[in-house]
Amino acid sequence: MQERVVIITGANSGIGKASAFRFAEEGYTVIMACRNVKVSRPVQQEIVESTNNARVELLELDVSCLSSIQSFCEEFQSRFEKLDILIHNAAYFNHGASYQVSVDGVELTFATNVVGPYYLTHLLLDHLKKSDDPRILHAGSNIIKHFFDPKKSIDFSNLQGENNDPKFSVYKMYCQSKMALMMLTFKQAEEFKNAGIKVNALQINGAKMSKETLMKVTPGYRVVARLQNLFFRPTTYMADKYYEICTSERFRDVTGKLFNDELELMEPASETPKGILQDVKQLVGKSLYPAYAKNDTVINQVYELCRELTVMKGDVRIG
Repeated sequence: MQERVVIITGANSGIGKASAFRFAEEGYTVIMACRNVKVSRPVQQEIVESTNNARVELLELDVSCLSSIQSFCEEFQSRFEKLDILIHNAAYFNHGASYQVSVDGVELTFATNVVGPYYLTHLLLDHLKKSDDPRILHAGSNIIKHFFDPKKSIDFSNLQGENNDPKFSVYKMYCQSKMALMMLTFKQAEEFKNAGIKVNALQINGAKMSKETLMKVTPGYRVVARLQNLFFRPTTYMADKYYEICTSERFRDVTGKLFNDELELMEPASETPKGILQDVKQLVGKSLYPAYAKNDTVINQVYELCRELTVMKGDVRIG
């Protein structure tokens, strides 16, 4: 087990922190990939002391920044021979925030939740290929249920500040970014199949938010979030799902799938209208996801956009 290595982005809080604990407890070498090293250092120490596992490393990574991703990968590759598990847990969701772009000029939500994970994965491919059981997990969200609405689609027209949209909403962009990330799951699973790399996603339906997270949202939504917190499961619940998907023998050959929180494989809904009753059932149920996620034209558009942005903005050319 000492030779098995897992990278978890955003591992200093929430589900990421709980996952770092879980993997450390099981004896993995855990790489905490975090944007703020100063804030993350006490968390690293807490995990080391609580699990008695000294192989918990902390490396700086701002997943919204291509140069930061490059630096992270260079340091990781200089210190470790291979990578067994890559968990894209970090995400940007600053509810109520205005339109912002990353240092690379990409809308911040999309840069963090889609472009960054794409780039990080591609730069780590060679190390993943050295594992005897390489797995990638994307942290999805049930917010994509908005796409059961046939009028809903990803808006590619304002991802680099093309226009000053007064109706911009981080919530809507988060929804679109999580759909795009799910599409990357399907595309990468197909692209990496011959290399034996499995790529899956977990649809997260909420987890208890910390006080720090609650303070990041607007005061109005904060009231709603606190009420939601009363019903959300602890972060350890989803962390256990991360662990099972990434380590369990029963999922060793599963790729290109979306799991619900009960670790059941979800399927795309029918594009044919089924009536109000069926619409409500798929909206509140856990077995189906929007058919839009399987739109090959949009999937390729997301993939090509990520490729173009990382080739254009980054210093490292990728395939």
